[in-house]
Amino acid sequence: MKHLFIALGLLCALAATSHAEEIGSVNTEWKLTGSHKLVVEAFDDPKVEGVACFVGKPERGGIAGAFGVAEEVSDVSIACRQVGPIRFKESVPLQEDAFSERRSIIFKTLHVVRMVDRKRNTLVYLTYTDKIISGSAKNSVTAVTVDRATPIPVKD
Repeated sequence: MKHLFIALGLLCALAATSHAEEIGSVNTEWKLTGSHKLVVEAFDDPKVEGVACFVGKPERGGIAGAFGVAEEVSDVSIACRQVGPIRFKESVPLQEDAFSERRSIIFKTLHVVRMVDRKRNTLVYLTYTDKIISGSAKNSVTAVTVDRATPIPVKD
């Protein structure tokens, strides 16, 4: 049964990171079985062409980290930027998960939530982690303004 949970966790981790691209990392604490590090990943907003988000997050090394069973800490940061002409692939809700990733086998998930600020024609991105029972108040927020000539198509 334990092997089933480990395999399931590894599959979830592989599936969750398929949308993110690792930009780079730095070691923060050396371990013989794999160092703790800070990783920067980029992902393109799946519904908004021309917007990329860069998420900084810690990854645990050691034996638990090597097997993908370590519970990652909740410290995450985000910066989203316009990287090309902004085009909406479809209407977007006022608020939705644009990206999520498992941070432990079943208990913790990292979220990037896209919110629409209609008044300012701006996309706001909030990143945080949650657990099945309780979440963390640690978060980071960033925003990408959209030219007024391109109104954000909101799905009501």
